[in-house]
Amino acid sequence: MMEREQGWALVATSLGFGAVQLDVSVVNVAITPIGADLGGSIGGLQWVVDAYTVAFAALLLSAGALGDRIGARRVFFAGFALFTLASMGCGSAPSLGWLIAARAVQGIGAAALVPCSLTLLNHAYPDTRARARAIGRWAAGASAALSAGPLVGGVLTAALGWRSIFYINVPIGLVGILLTARYAAETLRSPGRGVDLPGQGMAVLALVVLAATTVEGGRRGFADPVVAAGFGLAAVALGGFVLVESRRAEPMLPLGLFRSPTFAALSAVGLLVNIAFYGLIFLLGLYFQTTRHYSALATGLAFAPSTASVLVANLGAGRLTRAFGTRSVLAGAALLMAASLGGLLVVGPGTAYPTIVVQLSALGFGLGLIVPAMTAAMLGSVDTARSGVASGALQTARQTGSVIGVALFGSLATGNLVTGLRLALVTAGGLTLVVAALVVAALSTGVERARPA
Repeated sequence: MMEREQGWALVATSLGFGAVQLDVSVVNVAITPIGADLGGSIGGLQWVVDAYTVAFAALLLSAGALGDRIGARRVFFAGFALFTLASMGCGSAPSLGWLIAARAVQGIGAAALVPCSLTLLNHAYPDTRARARAIGRWAAGASAALSAGPLVGGVLTAALGWRSIFYINVPIGLVGILLTARYAAETLRSPGRGVDLPGQGMAVLALVVLAATTVEGGRRGFADPVVAAGFGLAAVALGGFVLVESRRAEPMLPLGLFRSPTFAALSAVGLLVNIAFYGLIFLLGLYFQTTRHYSALATGLAFAPSTASVLVANLGAGRLTRAFGTRSVLAGAALLMAASLGGLLVVGPGTAYPTIVVQLSALGFGLGLIVPAMTAAMLGSVDTARSGVASGALQTARQTGSVIGVALFGSLATGNLVTGLRLALVTAGGLTLVVAALVVAALSTGVERARPA
């Protein structure tokens, strides 16, 4: 492939991954305007976020397998088209139910985009060093989009209304589709590669029931028999998923990977960190707009220092990891997040913004260190031939954490928002301490071979 074609293929795949990541976080600052326009309780607004991440998390691994089976370019192209059409549906939604349904379809498109974009990059760059540089740019663009989501959402909502945060995906999607059609080469197909439908069904059931039950727990109370039954059903579905995967010749998630302490611990780290961070960002968006009466633009600007600190930490994570080792960076970043969450416990209706922003910046910096170090260590813990599965598993764990975090922390705030926010801060702080303990205990041996050279 010519260097020019490689460059445009990188742009196409980066647009796909970037749009997916942007839509994970861009909605948070528009939640209050959406609620004012379409109505709905906190529970309904939680589903505006979670419908997307449930579909994304549940279908991610199967979408990668489908790309292997029929061609990554074909699946990527279809995913981009579906994501773009669903974005139009979100922007034109006449009701909250319509918006939630369109967000779920967006999540299906997102699940097709992420694994297939990486496969297309691997195919476009046969040279190992060039591929590493391309993947670094692909990942950096997505990280920037994810971090900039609250600020972009605030600016667009203030200038053009909340519907514009979805309509902005339309030109991005059209450009991405055209570039994919023109410059991305189709990958080799593996017709024998199956799609694990039984495992996929169990995964969707477990995630949907878990999210719905957690949201309902905020309304009914977590001791309610219906809520308890829902958690029981989610546990049964999860057990069914494990049983199915253990018996499949080609499972969507090879359970043998979890025999590696490093792989198992880092999967848990990805899950717990996202529960803590993205659940809290959802609540803080509500806090800034409903308790402090910030506009959508002011809310986006309130998150800007945290966004900047994530990007700064992303850029410096590799150097710190080379200097101190993966385990030290992960544990230190988790402790920094825990300390910043403890500092945020002073939050109240009249808390000075400078007090909040210092802690938010430290929180973002901790997350910005964890994600690249965690990803590098995860990929280094498995054979190169299984790096795609490992990456997909980590993405699935992280998106599942986002689902649980928004559902759980939103449920804590169904009564008094400030009280719920403080409970969420305590919970998130506890989770990040667990992350630090996991890193120290489980990554004490073996992880250093994942340390960047």
